[in-house]
Amino acid sequence: MNVLKRQDLLALGFMTFALFLGAGNIIFPPSAGLAAGENLGRAALGFLLTGVGLPLLTIVALARVGGGMSLLTAPLGRRAGVLFAVAVYLAIGPLFATPRTAVVSFEMGVAPFTGNSGAPLLVYSLAYFAAVLFLSLNPGQLVDRVGKFITPVLLAALLVLGGAALLLPAGPVGATSADYQAAPFVQGFLQGYLTMDTLGALVFGIVIASAIRDRGVTDPRLITRYSVVAGLIAALGLSLVYLALFYLGATSQGIAGEAQNGVQILTAYVQHTFGTAGSLLLATVITLACLTTAVGLLTACGEFFSSLLPVSYRMVVVVFGLFSLLVANQGLTQLISVSIPVLVGLYPLAIVLVALSLLDSLWLSSRRVFVPVMAVTLVFGVVDGLAAAGFKHWAPAWFGELPLAGQSLGWLVPVLLTLLLATLCDRLLGRRQQDALA
Repeated sequence: MNVLKRQDLLALGFMTFALFLGAGNIIFPPSAGLAAGENLGRAALGFLLTGVGLPLLTIVALARVGGGMSLLTAPLGRRAGVLFAVAVYLAIGPLFATPRTAVVSFEMGVAPFTGNSGAPLLVYSLAYFAAVLFLSLNPGQLVDRVGKFITPVLLAALLVLGGAALLLPAGPVGATSADYQAAPFVQGFLQGYLTMDTLGALVFGIVIASAIRDRGVTDPRLITRYSVVAGLIAALGLSLVYLALFYLGATSQGIAGEAQNGVQILTAYVQHTFGTAGSLLLATVITLACLTTAVGLLTACGEFFSSLLPVSYRMVVVVFGLFSLLVANQGLTQLISVSIPVLVGLYPLAIVLVALSLLDSLWLSSRRVFVPVMAVTLVFGVVDGLAAAGFKHWAPAWFGELPLAGQSLGWLVPVLLTLLLATLCDRLLGRRQQDALA
C-alpha cells in the first residue's frame, strides 16, 4: 500500500490551490472589502465561509464517495443527478466563469490603455478565445507547461500585492456602504457565491482523487485523508489571499471609491502603488492565468458534454467557445449582475447536497431524505433567484416573509424543517420495514 510523502502532499495542496485560483478569487474580495469598510471583519468571515469553507467541505464529501459528482448525486436518481451536473457545468463554463476570464483579463491588461468601449473588448476577446480554442483543441503538454510556469509567477505576484496591501495601504479603512451596515456577515456570505468555488469543487474533486490514485494510493481512507489535507492547504492559501484583498479594497475608497468592480479597484491600487510598470506586470500574469483557467474549464465541459450527448469533443469546445465569446462582450459589470440570480438559485442546491452527503450515515435510506430536501431547496432557491433578479412579484407574498428572505437566504429555514421531517419519516419507515422482516 503506497503512502504519500510530505513533499508529495505539499505538491498536491499547491495543485489544488492552483485549480481554484482564478479570476473570481482575485476580483470579488476587493469589491466586497470596499463596500464593507469598517465592517470588514464580519463581511470577510461570511465570505470565507462560502469562498473557502464550502469548497473544502465539497472536496471532503467527494473524497468520501470516490471523487465523482455522479456518486455524490446518486441518491437523487440518475436523471436528477445529470440535470444538476449540467447546471453546474454550464455555470462554470460558457454562461459565466469562462467568459469572465476574458473580461477580467481585458479590464486588467487592455482597458487602462484603450478604455472600456465595445470595440476594444470585441477585438481582444476574438484573439483571446482564438487562443483558448487552439489550446483546448490541441492541449498536448502545452497547457501543463504553461500552468506550471504561470502558477508560481501568479503566487509571487499575489504575495507582493498582499504584502503591499498590508504594509502600504492606499488610505485608512473607509466607510461602510448601506448594504453592509445591517448584515455584513450575510452580505459577505452571498458575495462568496460569486467565486463559484463550491461549484468548481464539484468538478475538481475527481481531479484531486485521480491525482492521488495516480501516485499509487488505493486505500479509500487514505484517498479521503489526502484529499482533506490538500483541501486544507488550498484553503489556507485562499484565505490569506482573500483577507489581503479584502483589506486592500477596504483601504482603497480614496482612490477607487467610484469603482464598479474588483478589477477597477485592483488596477487603481497597483497604479497608485507601483506605477505603470507594476500594472503591466500584474495584467500580464493575470491574463495568462485567466487563459489557462479558461482552457481548463472549456476542456472539462467538452469532456463532460461529449460523454453525455452524441456530439464530438471538438464540436462542444467550438460551440461553447463561441458562446463564451458572445457572453464576454456584455462586459464584466453586466456579466456579474446576470450571474448573481443564477448563483443565488444554484448555490443552495450545492450547499445542501454537500451537507446531506457528509451526514449520509445518519439515515437508513439516503434517497428518502435526499429527494424531499433537495426538492424543497430547489423551489426556494428558484424563488430567491427570481427575487435577486428583480422578479419578486412572481412568487407568493409569503415567501418574502420568511426569515432571512431579504438576504436571499429564505431557503434556509424551510430546508431545515424539511430535513427534520424527512429524517423522522426515514426512521419510522425504517423501523416498520425491520418489524415486518422480524
